[in-house]
Amino acid sequence: MSVTPKQVQEYWNWHQSMGRDSCLEKAPQSLGLQVWRVVKMKLVPVPKGEFGTFFTGDAYLVLHRGDEERSHVHIWHGEKASTDEKGASALFATQLDDSLGGRPVQHREVQGNESELFMSYFPHGIKYQEGGVDSGFHKVAAGHTSVRRLYHVQGRKIVRARQVGLNWESFNTGDCFILDLGETIYQWCGTSSNLYERQKSAQFAGSIRDLERKGRAQVVIVRDGEEPPEMIEVLGAKPLLKEGTPQDDAQADQTHSKTAELSKVSDATGSMLLTPISSKSPFARALLQSDDCFVLDNGVCGKVYVWKGRGANVKERRAALKVAEDVIARRNYAPNTQIEIIPEGLETAFFKQFFSGWN
Repeated sequence: MSVTPKQVQEYWNWHQSMGRDSCLEKAPQSLGLQVWRVVKMKLVPVPKGEFGTFFTGDAYLVLHRGDEERSHVHIWHGEKASTDEKGASALFATQLDDSLGGRPVQHREVQGNESELFMSYFPHGIKYQEGGVDSGFHKVAAGHTSVRRLYHVQGRKIVRARQVGLNWESFNTGDCFILDLGETIYQWCGTSSNLYERQKSAQFAGSIRDLERKGRAQVVIVRDGEEPPEMIEVLGAKPLLKEGTPQDDAQADQTHSKTAELSKVSDATGSMLLTPISSKSPFARALLQSDDCFVLDNGVCGKVYVWKGRGANVKERRAALKVAEDVIARRNYAPNTQIEIIPEGLETAFFKQFFSGWN
């Protein structure tokens, strides 16, 4: 699989012609949340009073910088945004990443399938505004209210976390679950869950608290049968739960080993080639070499990761988003498949779970 030389040349011609947007010059100097809207191929700052409102016909750039080195750059695409606006937002994200020394974790967000990290920036929720740059304000469409996510942690040799429906029907007594409510993260483990699931669920909960909430969240361990009122309020009255078995964990191990593929990105031939490395996880951590970029394709579960080694060349690092989008298109994944671009050294627990020997 590859991005053709013509595509690469067109990408870089456009990148050079766009120039550097003046809005990005001061961005690295400011902490907190900054939001820009793509208007006629230029970036326009969004007033703080309008944070959380997104036009369905536009593309946006969102930067969140904390007190530490970790920063996150999000590209947000409305369902009716034009191809040019989407392309411009990707190039502006590349410029912003360059101005921050290539350190931010980059994300592509699509209307209706935003990541929990993106949603956490807007405590009052987000709303979708119909129209775009040229159409003015119209009727407000239904959006999101707050961070409310449920993860199912299952397996024995290959333990993975995946997002599931926010209801008791997703639970069983043989596995662990993480209920993320923003300021409080509940770690719930069934009475028959195994040690590996309990250890992994603790790692995932801690990762959400430390990396996504910058430590400003509380992890609460909940025993089966001792659910607090907050959980009942979100999930409803607790029914008799399904029982989990060791056979379920064995089946999960088998499934997990086939849901991801690791490939190496290279521009040695003038085009961005994607060379498969392994299609059976967990992968050896040593496969990730600092001189290269790699694609971890978990698209069947809704996400494609790009890992950028510190020593990877500039073209490979800057083309990361283009390569991930090419994977989604060629493999016919859903258009709203999430993309996460991770610099070496800033890996999350959700990325590390695909590798062995990486706690």
